[in-house]
Amino acid sequence: MDSASIRRKFLDFFENKGHKIVPSAPLVLKNDPTLLFTNSGMVQFKDYFLGNSVSKYNRIADTQKCLRVSGKHNDLEDVGLDTYHHTMFEMLGNWSFGDYFKKEAIAWAWELLTEEYKLPKERLYVTVFGGDKNDNLPVDEEAKELWKQFVSEDRIIHGIKKDNFWEMGDQGPCGPCSEIHIDLRPEAEVKQKPGKELVNSDHPQVVEIWNLVFIQFNRLASGVLEPLPDKHVDTGMGFERLCMAIQGKTSNYDTDVFTPLINFIAKEAGIVYTATTPSPVERGQGGEVKTDIAIRVIADHIRAVAFTIADGQLPSNTGAGYVIRRILRRAVRYGFSYLNFKEPFFHKLVPVLASQFKDVFPELQQQLDYVTRVVLEEEISFLRTLERGLKRFENFNGNITGSQAFELYDTFGFPFDLTSLIARERGFSVDEKGFHEEMAKQKSRSKADATKETGDWILVGDDVKTEFIGYEHLSAEAKIVKYRRVKQKIKELFQIVLDKTPFYAESGGQVGDTGVLETVNEKIAVIDTKKENELIVHYTETLPENLTATYFVSVNESKRRQTMNNHSATHLLHAALRQVLGKHVEQKGSLVNDKILRFDFSHFAAMTDAELAKVETIVNQKIRENIALNEQRNVPLEKAKSLGAMALFGEKYGEFVRVITFDPKFSVELCGGTHVPFTGNIGLLKIVSESSVAAGVRRIEAVTAEGAQEYLNDNLRLLNEVKSILKNPKDILTSAKLLMEEKHALEKKLEVMYQQQANVLKDELAGKATKWNGCTLISEKISVPNADSLKNIAYALRNQFDDLLLILAADVDGKPQVAVMLGEKLEATKKYHAGNMVKELAKEIDGGGGGQPFFATAGGKKLEGLDSVLVKAKQLI
Repeated sequence: MDSASIRRKFLDFFENKGHKIVPSAPLVLKNDPTLLFTNSGMVQFKDYFLGNSVSKYNRIADTQKCLRVSGKHNDLEDVGLDTYHHTMFEMLGNWSFGDYFKKEAIAWAWELLTEEYKLPKERLYVTVFGGDKNDNLPVDEEAKELWKQFVSEDRIIHGIKKDNFWEMGDQGPCGPCSEIHIDLRPEAEVKQKPGKELVNSDHPQVVEIWNLVFIQFNRLASGVLEPLPDKHVDTGMGFERLCMAIQGKTSNYDTDVFTPLINFIAKEAGIVYTATTPSPVERGQGGEVKTDIAIRVIADHIRAVAFTIADGQLPSNTGAGYVIRRILRRAVRYGFSYLNFKEPFFHKLVPVLASQFKDVFPELQQQLDYVTRVVLEEEISFLRTLERGLKRFENFNGNITGSQAFELYDTFGFPFDLTSLIARERGFSVDEKGFHEEMAKQKSRSKADATKETGDWILVGDDVKTEFIGYEHLSAEAKIVKYRRVKQKIKELFQIVLDKTPFYAESGGQVGDTGVLETVNEKIAVIDTKKENELIVHYTETLPENLTATYFVSVNESKRRQTMNNHSATHLLHAALRQVLGKHVEQKGSLVNDKILRFDFSHFAAMTDAELAKVETIVNQKIRENIALNEQRNVPLEKAKSLGAMALFGEKYGEFVRVITFDPKFSVELCGGTHVPFTGNIGLLKIVSESSVAAGVRRIEAVTAEGAQEYLNDNLRLLNEVKSILKNPKDILTSAKLLMEEKHALEKKLEVMYQQQANVLKDELAGKATKWNGCTLISEKISVPNADSLKNIAYALRNQFDDLLLILAADVDGKPQVAVMLGEKLEATKKYHAGNMVKELAKEIDGGGGGQPFFATAGGKKLEGLDSVLVKAKQLI
């Protein structure tokens, strides 16, 4: 049975059991501060479990794209070494929200695995929760008794809390779970040792394939468990492992989920992929990682990178973008190091992957050119970084310290094994202990930065869903529903939920509202409003004194109005860009606040001045037309698309959406933000910058209304000041050009004069050279006009003396600088290292620096320390 049929059979099975089949949520999460990525099938249903919203369907099934790069069994650096762990994977799941429970979940799981998929019953083992004394929880006898209908008791295993009690986090819904494991070993091995002894022991052929979670408790911040009013089922089955079991393989990578990618990579590399059952650590002579591991790493990582980019997350240096960049660079580094891919290759896998998944996750095929281009540009950038990292080895002198190895890892993407490999090739040693100490420090810093204490929600009134009235009103009377304390680092804030609110919660690029909650006796500032899943949360620095009072809540009207101007202008800008540049332009990100609008869009070239002017003209024309807002709520998604509204990749839409239209022939978008009633309210739009954000993504920043007027006034004021400085010429541009030409001419004359002075000084220094200990020694204090002169003198003397040892303590235009240069013959002896010498000498001028083994420089702050530099130099040599 091929993988597509396996997936289809799962969905058909549960559809026949009354489940609604829903699409996968995007890998990239929005409005969930606890996660960077969707890491399990239940993530898109968290609000149902938390009670923030009610599912339209009480039975659901799907296949969900998931991404895990940390936690149990998911260290990124280990992916590819075994047969069954991945970064991105599919999770098949079925859910019950207050409907069926353990009986049906267990019976259906067994039916599907043994009757539909025909997996051998004698090779299946199940686990049940074995109880926990600390939580005062007994063995899950209910699940055990249900399982005994299908399997003998000797194949039912009591699991510990770590393996058989599922929790959403430190707080929230949780419950016991029951895992199904399969033994895929050859019969001879099974006879030697029963599979029961290998369950949850990280054996590559005795693996968990399905986890049935029975959510029946809520864990409070205190750690106490309280029963939930409704019981839920949340199951997750690893699709890749299931395919391995059904297709009779011993490695996920040998299934048809991965073979198209693996075959392509092997062909590109000109090698044969052979491994099917690698050992946990598979290495060749001298510690080289085998090519098979490199191929598995690349095949795994392209899935994570390509689908995440398609879902809207670009590689970057922070947050989720940094994780994707790390995954991409690890794949490229493996190809570079072990498959001899010295030119970009990773992007070539995107079309292979897109074709393979076009029927289940079509978003990649629909954005094929865009995703391929982004991956290519990232590859090119990282290959340059790799080359720079390799050059760093030229500065090492035999021993690589832990901090240097960590710099190679953190800055250049070199994991420790690659640094060790290159070091061995060059006869260097590496301080492995020091490297791991630096890694531990970084993890400790990251953990401290992320530490956040969140209290339990404390109910004040009835736990009703918040009514958002912010589209029509900026103020209202409201009551507090619940609140909780949040402490991050040393700051304590309060999160407050109201029964109704005019405050817009940060979403869709628009910032959250600020404002006040007030009664006759107190006035409390709302400093931000955010969405936590579907909950509208108001942030304050103080807790209201009278929690049961009715509060007059009001939004900062000026800030909201300016934000609305910018949000509506963003829609007009998007439409104008598509009109000028083409229909390939799609939103890739945005920020809308009261000061500025920032719009990221797909386009592969910098916009010309003419294109920017045309876009700006179209937007301002639409502003002057004073087009009325047409807002439609609760529009069926498919009808909204038929009206011309674009569904953005990476966004999760419900069955009903809100449509914002400014002229149905110009701008129709799906949007939950706040907007002006007429485009004339925007007044004016002025583009202030256009730049590149990432490969294939451009960014425009613009201002509107008062912001645009202020921007224009500032520029006019600056222009008038320049005119005044230039004595008010008739043609300011010609006058400025002439001034620059005069400046350049004078600079050239100055350069000639400096060179002449440098030649004279070089000859003087050469005359002071002395023979010392087998070399030509020059150690002097000098004054030069700039750093280039110092460098030119040093190189000129190197060309004159091949056994040169030059130490210069220089006053460079009033600033101290040290230079050390070795002649070619002296460098070859490895007796001295210019970089190491400079680091020591720089201490005398309160500075630092470095460079190559034969030439290095350092700057500092202490000009009076130059004499001490020469004294210390004598001691060093």
